[in-house]
Amino acid sequence: MLDKLDFLLALAQERHFGRAAEACGVTQPTLSAGVKQLEDQLGVRLVERGSRFHGFTPEGERALDWARRIVGDARAMRQDIDALKRGVVGHLRIAVIPTALPMVAQLTTPFRAKHKDVRFTILSSTSLDIGTALDNLEIDAGITYLDNEPIARVSAVPIWREGYRLLTSADGPLGDRDTVTWREVGRLPLCLLTTDMQNRRIVEGLLREAGVAPAPTLESNSTVVLFAHVRTGAWASVMPQSFGETMGLPPNVRSIPIVEPEVVHTVGLVVPHREPMTPATKALVAEAKALAAKVAVLRAPAEDAS
Repeated sequence: MLDKLDFLLALAQERHFGRAAEACGVTQPTLSAGVKQLEDQLGVRLVERGSRFHGFTPEGERALDWARRIVGDARAMRQDIDALKRGVVGHLRIAVIPTALPMVAQLTTPFRAKHKDVRFTILSSTSLDIGTALDNLEIDAGITYLDNEPIARVSAVPIWREGYRLLTSADGPLGDRDTVTWREVGRLPLCLLTTDMQNRRIVEGLLREAGVAPAPTLESNSTVVLFAHVRTGAWASVMPQSFGETMGLPPNVRSIPIVEPEVVHTVGLVVPHREPMTPATKALVAEAKALAAKVAVLRAPAEDAS
């Protein structure tokens, strides 16, 4: 039955019979027959079908929930048993919100120093897509906001609390300030992340609360693109505090705290809520907790002084 549940998961991910079959390495008739056999075994119709895929029936949606649990547990069992012979090995797929990407190396580098047979794929993703990808077993973990739009059905490890900074040219408007307000930020020519990003929704909400209608002159789903435009001196942007600290700022760019209000959100690791965890996931959670402790120690003196 596991292979048929894999077919169902692939269909949920691809929303197309042909692409789902390709993802599973089988022909489309083989996938369609497998789904039909699963329907016969369960005695219900799972898929709304015609000449193309039209979605899942209510029974199909419930079967998907079970398929995610059963297939996830089966994969975890194989990895757990394999680890008894070979130690922590495998492939960790981690999806990360764009504003947290600069921090990922602080998690993966010490992890791989301890577990050299693990390889990584790091993907830039929206917070909503991270939740969907975890549900569909497309990724093993995510790094995202934990408190603003929390993801359900996960185990979470808070790593750092994120404040917001205005990135702007040192000789531009507000470039000589020690702090700026959200109202002042809203009057600048801003480049911001696209509206599908949670960071953008946070920033827009704060600007509206300050009485300013958000009107960025440039949008991108890449923080690299935003940073490159800030460096020209023609744009300003709102970035997390950690971005400038991790990436380093050129002499002509300043990172200025934004106040009135001074807002923080918690960013952390999310993994599927499953016990026992796979060995690689368990090791990643341990590394996230170690990074959280390190970040707390590094930032404590600054917070005490403020």
